[in-house]
Amino acid sequence: MKRSTCWELLQSSEVDSVRELWRDDFVAFLLGCSFSAEERLLAAGVRLRHLETGGNVPMFRTSLRCRPVGRFHGPVVVSMRAIRRSEVERAIAVTAELPFAHGAPLHVGDPAEIGITDPSTPDWGDPMPLEADEVPVFWACGVTPQAVLAEARPELAITHAPGYMFLTDLRVADLVAGR
Repeated sequence: MKRSTCWELLQSSEVDSVRELWRDDFVAFLLGCSFSAEERLLAAGVRLRHLETGGNVPMFRTSLRCRPVGRFHGPVVVSMRAIRRSEVERAIAVTAELPFAHGAPLHVGDPAEIGITDPSTPDWGDPMPLEADEVPVFWACGVTPQAVLAEARPELAITHAPGYMFLTDLRVADLVAGR
């Protein structure tokens, strides 16, 4: 797995609890995760080849920029899934139903249109060469905050470790818009 400069900057230490680090002036953000979207995609019969191969989705910095807020600015990071052409519309519809947990793709098709010059070399995750019947589909990624933090360089930032997400008793079905 390729490690980037921003990851190395931010991963200075890991702790089991943030209780000792927390200050009253901190602000917390809870971001959606692709695990919830993947649950819905699988339930809808959309093939997720990275799961079949035991790999991690490829993730890329894009030329898309986050809307700046004060000193916080930076690139949008996307995760890419190789989706069969016949399943793209279903993948869009299913994930669009989760606007607070992941949402619809940001881009479908040519990676160059969002500034990805070499889709065979992700910034994070594992490469996923496309098969003849597949289209690259790109969703906003939870690594975006780390890329923004790397540019903002705050004194302290607490982020999740990959695979260690916020846990709740809500089910993915509870997050579907309009229900």
